[in-house]
Amino acid sequence: MKFVPAGVVPFVALLLLQRRPVAGRALLVTGSGCPSHGLCRSNVQEQTRRQVAVLNATAQELFSLYLKCQGEPFSSEADKLCNPAGIFFPAFRVNRTSERKEVMVAMYKLFAFLNASLGNITRDQEELNPMAKELLERLHNTTKTTRGLISNLTCLLCKNYNIFQVDVRYGDSSKGKSAFKKKQQGCQVLRKYVQVIGQAARVLLPHLSPS
Repeated sequence: MKFVPAGVVPFVALLLLQRRPVAGRALLVTGSGCPSHGLCRSNVQEQTRRQVAVLNATAQELFSLYLKCQGEPFSSEADKLCNPAGIFFPAFRVNRTSERKEVMVAMYKLFAFLNASLGNITRDQEELNPMAKELLERLHNTTKTTRGLISNLTCLLCKNYNIFQVDVRYGDSSKGKSAFKKKQQGCQVLRKYVQVIGQAARVLLPHLSPS
């Protein structure tokens, strides 16, 4: 049975979204699989650079605000409760010396996962903290930026490598969990996001530098 995780919207790349997580891999497609390159904006690389830079610059603030809005014991025991060791998060093994295609695919998997996770977190916070307007606004803005970034990465993968389909593994849904577990899952994901986004920016931005 296929489903669309919360926070994911349809875009050019067709994702195989399965109820049971599957290992992510790029599917190389030849022929007429990719749509017209005209779907790419003329400034797609610069726009992608800016989106990654924005996400990197705002990640810590989002995490700190999230903790503040969850109250105790999260505010005082963040290191213990938000330790991301026990959750799935896409492996990020590329570096500045990796091939550009490998970097783009890894980035796509990372931000597609993040987009779905932000959808889950936002849904939970709308239920648990409906009056936390600043937090909800930041979550919505981060999701909007992430969706735009996914669209641009999709375009670059199609245009440069004729890759139009990437399998992405997603984390567990928080539906049906207790309020505490929902809050904890959110803080674990956001803590890991803070740790990874800086590395992602350092790796991706040189690959998008003007020739």
